[in-house]
Amino acid sequence: MTTRSLRVATQRVASLRVIPLIIGALTLSACGSTGFAADGTVGGRLAVVAAFYPLQFATQQVGGDFVTVTSLTRPGAEPHDIELTPRDVATVSRASLVVYEKGLQGAVDTAVESEGGNRGLDVAPAAHLDLTLASGTTDPHFWLDPQRYSEVATVIAGRLAQIDPAHRADFEKNAKVFEDKLAALSGELTTGLASCQRRDIVTSHSAFAYFAKRFGMRQIAINGISPDQEPKAGALATVSTYVKAHGVTTVYAETLASPAIAQTVAEETGARMATLDPIEGLNTRSSGKDYFEIMRSNLTALRAGQGCS
Repeated sequence: MTTRSLRVATQRVASLRVIPLIIGALTLSACGSTGFAADGTVGGRLAVVAAFYPLQFATQQVGGDFVTVTSLTRPGAEPHDIELTPRDVATVSRASLVVYEKGLQGAVDTAVESEGGNRGLDVAPAAHLDLTLASGTTDPHFWLDPQRYSEVATVIAGRLAQIDPAHRADFEKNAKVFEDKLAALSGELTTGLASCQRRDIVTSHSAFAYFAKRFGMRQIAINGISPDQEPKAGALATVSTYVKAHGVTTVYAETLASPAIAQTVAEETGARMATLDPIEGLNTRSSGKDYFEIMRSNLTALRAGQGCS
């Protein structure tokens, strides 16, 4: 990896890093407090706050018509390093339930601790976060493993039923439907990735460890947990060497972060570029309108990039 390549990659990251900030500013008024009543409801529904998209989606699927879910991570924003506005914190303080993953978003952890009372639901224990990366950090991206995601949905259903016991049967029914869909998705992924010629997935950042473990792949990440951190020249060189030595033909960028890092490795090695979405949030570049569509798009991208028959 040359000094010039590192400089170009860093410049690309810097030039694109402002995009989520701009989008966040434009959507602030739409994603702040939703007028929650003092009893933690809005329009007769339970007012639930979710920390970021996968938790928002799971809660909507389980809660159905009996909840209104607000995400603290605005559309187009990268969730790892979000900052909360006073309006966001007020939303946390008035919700019936706050669904979050402790350790992923420091600002959310602080808000729940100070304003959430006993209304916070940390999904990390249900997700069984048992994979530690080379940096010593525990991988938080459990939702890319549909089976772990399913276990989190079960816990969400149980907590909603405690808050609103009159609709316990509805929550349990909705959770079962969601879990069945996740099981079907997991089966599709298992079948679709069973015959891949190449098992190494080279990704922009360390988001796919649980996915790789579940489906018999190996993640080679260029960056760490946060996709916005600047890459080290040594890391770029190491990954580039690995790509060349192991016949990797595709390097995967993502949707919410700059493609510069992946592009630099691809240019250095002659690999092609493709997109693999960690589904940390939705934006106009997302390859589907919800979790299921994007996961199936990821499957299509992997089958092409990994030489699956």
